[in-house]
Amino acid sequence: MTRAISKVAPDWWDFTTLNEDLLRDVAKLKEKDFKQLSRPGFTVHFYETLEEFYTAEALEYIRAWQLATPDKPAGICGPVGPTEQLPLVARMVNDLGVCLKYAHFWGMDEWVKNGKPVGIDHPLSFARADMAMCFNRIDRKLRPPKENIHFPSGDLDAYSRTYDEARCVVMQGGQGEVKHWAFNDPLPRKGRYKNEPPTPEEYLKLKTRVVDLHPWTKIQNARTSGGGNILMVPDQAATVGPVETWKSERVSIWHAGTHDNPFGLRLTAFMISKNLPDSSTPMSLLALHPDVHFHFYRPAIGTVEAEMH
Repeated sequence: MTRAISKVAPDWWDFTTLNEDLLRDVAKLKEKDFKQLSRPGFTVHFYETLEEFYTAEALEYIRAWQLATPDKPAGICGPVGPTEQLPLVARMVNDLGVCLKYAHFWGMDEWVKNGKPVGIDHPLSFARADMAMCFNRIDRKLRPPKENIHFPSGDLDAYSRTYDEARCVVMQGGQGEVKHWAFNDPLPRKGRYKNEPPTPEEYLKLKTRVVDLHPWTKIQNARTSGGGNILMVPDQAATVGPVETWKSERVSIWHAGTHDNPFGLRLTAFMISKNLPDSSTPMSLLALHPDVHFHFYRPAIGTVEAEMH
């Protein structure tokens, strides 16, 4: 059966091309239904306050870094979006005196302009945010060595190889409105993918790379990071890929309700729970990863009902 045309970007794949019966069923999910979505390999967590939510996210950094040893360095891959956990991470490291000599950190992604990742001086640079909000706040005696902090800029193959040089205990992420982690967006609807999106197996072969951003992603980032000024948002980004994600022992996605909406939170949780991977909805591909955790700020689950504002 021919797939539907996207309702928002006809030249692209996205979740609006999924079967309408699935989309209608997802919209009906109640908060109580979320508790039934956990299964072996997929665990759902709830937090009643944002303070508890971001503290738990920050603690994931600490626990990963505490596993690092001289013989087996270890670390975490983390997002910018959310960012609220980053100052908490620095405070915890300093107050607990956690030495990060053998710890690693991987930034998930970076904007690309004129074919190259932007420098740390760019106002929207993710590396800039990570350094300013976290690493530059850590006591110099505790801070990880510069060579242990990896960003997807410069030689992307070299960045990819670092996932073989140190243990990535956990890859954190948020979820964008187009249902991506990092910038693993749906692909354009052209060429061999004109009538069908890539199979999950094809998409999972993608590694760290420069990607063209889905229009939905550009609009969202203008809203969340640029006051709506879409001229600030580049058309491309460098992003960690599924290849590196599957080298991470755990994938941990944090849903505060800021970067996606109640329908989106339902959709990806349901598709992962029911093992329905589809590359038009990239987050759903995590159904194939052996250890995925979704963390919800419970009030953000909300409802999917008509509301006039």
